[in-house]
Amino acid sequence: MAYDAIIIGGGACGLMCAVQAGLLGKKTLLIERNDKPGAKILISGGGRCNYTNLYTTVDNFVSENPKFLNAVFSQWTVDDTVQFFENFGSIKGQEKTLGQLFPTTNKAKDIVAVFTKLMYETGQDIWLDTEVTNVEEEGGGFVVSFTKSGKNGKISSPKVVLATGGLPVAKLGASDFALRMARKFGLQVIDTAPALVPLTITGKDAEWYASLAGNSVYSRVYNEQISFEENILFTHWGLSGPAILQISSYWKPGQSFTIDLLPKFRLEELIKQERESGGKRMVSQLLNDFFTKKMVDALGAFLPLQTKIASLSKADAKLIIERIHKFQVKPAGDKGYDKAEVMRGGVSTTELLAKTLAAKKVPGLYFGGEAVDITGWLGGYNFQWAWAAGYAIAQDI
Repeated sequence: MAYDAIIIGGGACGLMCAVQAGLLGKKTLLIERNDKPGAKILISGGGRCNYTNLYTTVDNFVSENPKFLNAVFSQWTVDDTVQFFENFGSIKGQEKTLGQLFPTTNKAKDIVAVFTKLMYETGQDIWLDTEVTNVEEEGGGFVVSFTKSGKNGKISSPKVVLATGGLPVAKLGASDFALRMARKFGLQVIDTAPALVPLTITGKDAEWYASLAGNSVYSRVYNEQISFEENILFTHWGLSGPAILQISSYWKPGQSFTIDLLPKFRLEELIKQERESGGKRMVSQLLNDFFTKKMVDALGAFLPLQTKIASLSKADAKLIIERIHKFQVKPAGDKGYDKAEVMRGGVSTTELLAKTLAAKKVPGLYFGGEAVDITGWLGGYNFQWAWAAGYAIAQDI
């Protein structure tokens, strides 16, 4: 069988690439190491699949060069994603918080079904349970080495798409294959790290965080680069929750960030109001208006909870305001790739043509999705990048 391209990786980018190529009348072979395609799609959003974000811009991505995305996003927009799933899968989207779009069915399998149906209808081939072990240039094209059913084989194609994802969630087949191939072909790879990942606390503060395990607090989490306002979640080993996952993409070991535990209010004003009405309540009673009892009790490690607000010294009032609005956190590390949503870093965008995602140094070789140094925020942005990347590559193969 003569293929226009071999696509390695049956995730979001690879699947979109295969069906878009098929819609253009091209013939591709999609190779996936798992026993079914779209493994990561199926578990995303707790099995509900937050398949895009209505407010996607290049500013929602971490990269050495986020503006690289403009050329891809100009070809495939959020509206294109919405229309694609409506037209080919009768999937209507429902917006949850902050522009996150989920299928009204709340079933990730419905998203994957769109692709498997289209692949069949457009005559694309798919090999499951097949591991690609090498890609080599030969005769103006490529030879792909693979292992299938315990046997080794080779297949050639004029073009190859590497859409094998990144390092998170190894049990779903994640690997560094695309990065290894990139280095082999002489392409620069930006240092990788877990992203959208829970953060750990060790040492003298570990017990304090563990005592709050299960407590969720709406907060503003920020550093010098960025700010996110969503829930944080205290855990037995540190911090998680949407705002923490978001800031983790902008955090490196050794760095600190700040949490405003009460972003919708100004504690200075609240204390002033309490004083104007007599200040008979204690600090603990004021804080109980906004936090769980467990949270307030834990804050007692730093704050004079049993002091009446009328009796607060300027120093104590300042201490309370600082602790609540500028709570300093210095994580020890993160929970690693197994708990990370995505990988930060990857194939440098300087190595790729912005419009097609083809390697400048290796004509006919393409990189898309998580393997590239493009990392979206939590909330559907990474899927939007994957769909757009798959589409852009398909136009060129």
